[in-house]
Amino acid sequence: MGRRRPGGPTLEEVAVRAGVGRGTVSRVINNAAGVKASTRRAVQRAVEELGYVPNLAARSLAGRRADAVALVLTEPDWRQFAEPFFSEIVRSLGDALADTGMQLLLTLVRSDAERQRFLEYARGVRVDGALLVSVHAGDPLPDMLAEARLPTVMLGRRSGEEHVSYVDADNVGGARSAVAHLLERGRREIATITGPLDMYVAQCRLRGYREAMATAGQGSERSWVAESDFTQESGRRAMAELLERHPEIDGVLAASDTTAVGALQALRAAGRRVPEDVAVIGFDDFPLAEQTEPRLTTVRQPLEEIGRAMIRLLLEEMEEPAVAWRHVILRTELVVRESS
Repeated sequence: MGRRRPGGPTLEEVAVRAGVGRGTVSRVINNAAGVKASTRRAVQRAVEELGYVPNLAARSLAGRRADAVALVLTEPDWRQFAEPFFSEIVRSLGDALADTGMQLLLTLVRSDAERQRFLEYARGVRVDGALLVSVHAGDPLPDMLAEARLPTVMLGRRSGEEHVSYVDADNVGGARSAVAHLLERGRREIATITGPLDMYVAQCRLRGYREAMATAGQGSERSWVAESDFTQESGRRAMAELLERHPEIDGVLAASDTTAVGALQALRAAGRRVPEDVAVIGFDDFPLAEQTEPRLTTVRQPLEEIGRAMIRLLLEEMEEPAVAWRHVILRTELVVRESS
């Protein structure tokens, strides 16, 4: 991470003095996440004792480092970028990367041509790693980047068996706890509004709903399930369809807070009171959930923790490529408010 000044110490000498590996010294110097406080202090003490001065310009030239990370959004529907999820995840990733000295570059990749163009861009050492968001089933980009040996971490995953590192929330468990809450409150005619079912996150939340219903001895026939695309308008349409099929609905789990807002609108238009007639639960716990009337019960995704974990995995992969892919699943939390 630095070059020897005349008579000056090297990175390797700092590592020996601190009793750690070269990669750990590199991460401390760059103020990267994922280093124990005691280890960080040992490295900083060794740097001070030896008088080591990192040369960032030399590091970039000698190591062919770009000091930049690509945040790749693979969502083909432009409307999705207006949803709170994207602004929240960009903020959490930016915060997690802020102290590393690296740039976060936003890139849109939605077609085969754009995939190939980004792959060539990455191969030119213009970025040191990639963070992928909103990857749909069958998208080949993660595998293309893995084959190119570009450090890559996904938010979520494409299927149950993923050959790329990822960070995800416990979507099955979160949905299961939400439906269990509705059942505990005496609701029995419970429907769900899913996300796009070509996304594994939506499949997992649907699975959690079905598991909770089955555990309670309740049915979950297809007619109680309506698909959305995580937007407010699709949530409104899905809720209206469910009411038409099953006027007796007394509870609904929506696959996102934004979708739940649309469901609240449809229920209000149909003259249904929330929660007196129909209890509603969302998923995410965006600030939006505190602004609805009534305030929205929701499943909290720990987006700040997800952002930190993604950056930590990516930096570790950049410094020392791992033998195995790393898969991190973080807990969700049910946040109970007035809507249920």
